[in-house]
Amino acid sequence: MAAEGRRRRGLGLLFMLSALLAGAAGYWLYDRYTGFADAPLSGMRDGAALVVERGDSFARVLGKLREAGATQGHDAEWQLLARQLGADGRIQVGEYALDPALTPRLLLERMRDGKVVSYRFTVVEGWNIRELRAALAKANPLVQTIGELDDAALMEALGHPGTHPEGRFLPETYVYTRGDSDLDLLRRANAALERALQAAWESRAADIPLDNADEALVLASIIEKETGIAEERAQIGGVFTRRLKLGMRLQTDPTVIYGMGSAYDGNIRRADLLADTPYNTYTRDGLPPTPIAMAGVDAIRAATNPADGDTLYFVAVGDGSGRHVFSRTLDEHNAAVRQYVRRYREQFGPR
Repeated sequence: MAAEGRRRRGLGLLFMLSALLAGAAGYWLYDRYTGFADAPLSGMRDGAALVVERGDSFARVLGKLREAGATQGHDAEWQLLARQLGADGRIQVGEYALDPALTPRLLLERMRDGKVVSYRFTVVEGWNIRELRAALAKANPLVQTIGELDDAALMEALGHPGTHPEGRFLPETYVYTRGDSDLDLLRRANAALERALQAAWESRAADIPLDNADEALVLASIIEKETGIAEERAQIGGVFTRRLKLGMRLQTDPTVIYGMGSAYDGNIRRADLLADTPYNTYTRDGLPPTPIAMAGVDAIRAATNPADGDTLYFVAVGDGSGRHVFSRTLDEHNAAVRQYVRRYREQFGPR
């Protein structure tokens, strides 16, 4: 009986030791696992990123992560953590920044939730289509697809065959992600323009001398090129509106410059004002055939809801501020022009 008791006590002690060892091992494994999950990624290079492509398996994603420099954790630990976070099988396509403070847990949560790297592209108010195309061609990592398309083919690809591209993209900042193309971005900018133009046209003043929203866009593009001062846009819209009502020519330099195309060298001369083109509003009545630039929302509103008044002329102040003097009569305007020339010469010297 004594021997049996000693044997049982020995077995009990062995069981206790085994349990303690198992507990210690379990604690060590848990501590190692949590230390892996919540420790910053080691071995990452500055500016490193992980690109998950359609069809990538979890093993392939881990392989890309190793290629980017990550050294910590076994694949089994990554797989266990992914299952714990509900990321296994739910990793979303896109580009993920691998910044130094990122932990495996945070990275997997980002990939599960699709928190990808985003980029910004701004369509600038007053740009023409050539300037927009040139800026898109330099935008990285935007996928380039329109370089070989002429303007007609571009608009056909956007679903607007026969439409001139000038002015058809709304100036604002667009967010995109890796894999998006220049055509994707233009499609969004075009849709935004159509919405803004339609909203402005539906709320237009009752007596404006415009037949449709496209004419409003043409006028808006001229207003956009005439001033960068927000509070002047409606005033300039009012001048052009009154001129159209009276049958006066618009006589606006930006349309002449647009009609000159690549021949414009930064100066506009009297001969240029007299050289007839479809866009020369000194030689032709009414509006030019298309917009001359990308007009922002404020310029579109100024075209559809111009300011009331009786001014018919305006000229730059001449002090470099970009502001204008508005006049009711030609005599007042001529005096303002002389003042402009004097101020310009005082500040910048003879032309």
